[in-house]
Amino acid sequence: MRKIKIAPFMPTEVEVNEVSANRAEIIAYPFESGYAVTMAHPLRRLILSSSIGYAPISVKIEGAAHEFDNIRGMHEDVAVFIINLKNIRFKIKDESEIVEVSYSFSGHKDITAEDLTNDKIEVVNGDIHLATLNEDATLNFTVVISKGIGYVPSEDLMDDVSGEAIPLDAFFTPVRKANYKIEPILVEDNPNYEKITFDIMTDGQIGPVEAFTNALETMNKQLSVFNGVLDVDINTTPIKKSADDSELKPFLQAVDALGLSARSFNSLDRAGIKYLGEMVLMSENEIKNIKNLGKKSLDEINECLEGQGFGAEYELSDITRANLVKKLEQLNN
Repeated sequence: MRKIKIAPFMPTEVEVNEVSANRAEIIAYPFESGYAVTMAHPLRRLILSSSIGYAPISVKIEGAAHEFDNIRGMHEDVAVFIINLKNIRFKIKDESEIVEVSYSFSGHKDITAEDLTNDKIEVVNGDIHLATLNEDATLNFTVVISKGIGYVPSEDLMDDVSGEAIPLDAFFTPVRKANYKIEPILVEDNPNYEKITFDIMTDGQIGPVEAFTNALETMNKQLSVFNGVLDVDINTTPIKKSADDSELKPFLQAVDALGLSARSFNSLDRAGIKYLGEMVLMSENEIKNIKNLGKKSLDEINECLEGQGFGAEYELSDITRANLVKKLEQLNN
């Protein structure tokens, strides 16, 4: 006789197998049919996209005006030097999000990544070749290393680069591989259960288990937006009242009337942001993640929001937020 369930089966087993220092397998089972891929696919995406790493975002080389220049006594052109530098995987030793480190080398020397370790940063792939110098060569350069996620092209970092520094494409992601496989597993006499095996490899900036737990934390935070649904009593929650335009008028100011610089306005315009209220509804991280929005533009936008009375401490009521969302949808359609 077929058993009638009133809740899905809860997986009970998890295993962690350390294949090497930077590679691990994480195994969980048993999942009901279809649940394994529901869990595995978003976790894999988060492992690849939300793991925090470190990367050089700019370099200033004494005697080099641009990346196609060359340094007397250095075998490599500046372009090759930059490629080698971007292949080096750094770690900031303290809790800083960005550090600037300067180096000076002279005389005959084969410079490797290991030579860049100091009290501010460490290098996890010390055998990477950086440059070769002749006896009469002198190489002075300054690197800015930042914490981040994902990939940021050099053109998006122009606002964060000062002076004669050369902006670099920043590849922050420390995860080199994140795959999963799903296999059937027998539970009692039922073969329709599943087992997930994650295979995760990192570059050494973080460990594979840390990358996995970071992804879990990110998923939990993203899902927490729905926690409010659990607190809603549909029988007692009042219907939200509509608001007239006078109440929402401060939020409906056009972005092009806020006096922002051309760079800041263009970034918002390309993101489809037309009204002040759309920025008020966004979190600080959402504003930071607007494409092509550099630090100077971000500071300018935050100053604008504070000037309009919508600084970091400002909180919208639930009713005002709902009415504002509805009004902006009407205006943008």
